[in-house]
Amino acid sequence: MSASSDNLTPALDAAFWEGRYQEGTARWDLGQPAPPFVSLLESADAPTPGKMLALGIGRGHDALLFAAHGFEVTGVDFAPSAIADTAEAANRRNLLINLLASDIFALPAAYTGQFDYVMEHTCFCAIDPVRRSEYVQVVRSLLRPGGEFIGLFWAHDRPGGPPYGSTPEEIRQLFAADFHVDSLEKATNSVPNRADAEYLARFPLRASASDA
Repeated sequence: MSASSDNLTPALDAAFWEGRYQEGTARWDLGQPAPPFVSLLESADAPTPGKMLALGIGRGHDALLFAAHGFEVTGVDFAPSAIADTAEAANRRNLLINLLASDIFALPAAYTGQFDYVMEHTCFCAIDPVRRSEYVQVVRSLLRPGGEFIGLFWAHDRPGGPPYGSTPEEIRQLFAADFHVDSLEKATNSVPNRADAEYLARFPLRASASDA
């Protein structure tokens, strides 16, 4: 997970998330790729492999799933244990993945406009909700013209956080100015504790946004 700022609650800094790994309390970690992503990549409508930036990858289960399906994946997280665990898993499975230890809000300028896809799972719900519009701008900036955002949102309605809740309506509203937001569907095969609360998004970048 990745979310930090001098203006945010200290609990959202890199040290906090690293502490969760060290304490063995990374409860967002499923220990496997998200089933909706597995189904997507096995479907007739699977995205064509391309260059992908994966945000807040955790232990890399989803990022490595896409890598195994032929995507050129760059995974970002600012918790050192997340990067180390992903690197170990990639080596064990003989998969190629580029890894960067970084806050998603401080990515290298060289990443601008370099990716066919940006992938999201449990990063959006980890950041302070006041930064969600900024998050969308980060996603937009990373994509090439014609690029696509692929996200699995945990849209629970519990108070507080992290993980912070959201609604499908909020997600569409946040992305609508820069993306086509028609494809946001409730996942049908989520893990039990997220059943009926996950939404799979496939949002193509608007041509006007890529030209902006």
